[in-house]
Amino acid sequence: MPELEIIDWGRTRYNEAFEKQKARVGQRKAGECSDALIFTEHEPVYTMGLRKGADAHLIWKEAALAEQGIEVFKSNRGGDITYHGPGQIVGYPIISLQDRKDLHAYLRDIEEVVIRTLSRFGLQSARREGKTGIWLETRKICAIGVAVRSWVTYHGFALNVDPDMNHFNGIVPCGITDGTVTSLSNELGYSINIDEVKAALAVEFKEVLANTTVNHD
Repeated sequence: MPELEIIDWGRTRYNEAFEKQKARVGQRKAGECSDALIFTEHEPVYTMGLRKGADAHLIWKEAALAEQGIEVFKSNRGGDITYHGPGQIVGYPIISLQDRKDLHAYLRDIEEVVIRTLSRFGLQSARREGKTGIWLETRKICAIGVAVRSWVTYHGFALNVDPDMNHFNGIVPCGITDGTVTSLSNELGYSINIDEVKAALAVEFKEVLANTTVNHD
């Protein structure tokens, strides 16, 4: 596959990153740039996906949101409501699926990238039947919600490394009623260097996507 560019936007507000994503998608559609895996950490925000009833899963009212410094944003990604904030790696793959045109297979690839990455840190995670994202039994550690425009992907995944877990109390995360959310630091009992996790994700992303592309040729 063409060389994958790894980009780190650092800390961003969600709406600003959304506009930058859309600009990159336009460039990729026009052939003005290569495929990219973009990393960022968002300022605290609850984002609502397109799933019906997602807004009903916002628990905290305006006063609590203001006190915690959390914004609310309606997104066009798939899925329910979720939280983004510092200590969480958000990955935005902006890649062309023009030669594959299989969004379901792409989602499986994203899941595989996260599963392989977590295994590097001694965590055996998995998909959960009928649920999105990546799980450790009934504890969700990574949310996934993607979109595609003219077969160029955007949005992506959010992996909890060491975020403020209290902020998940303000929502029903991803509409989960039969499980909880967790993070790498919670599971391991110590803090993890977030740059180390980004590096592992980049390696696994290149490996999984390259093998998938070969298999589809």
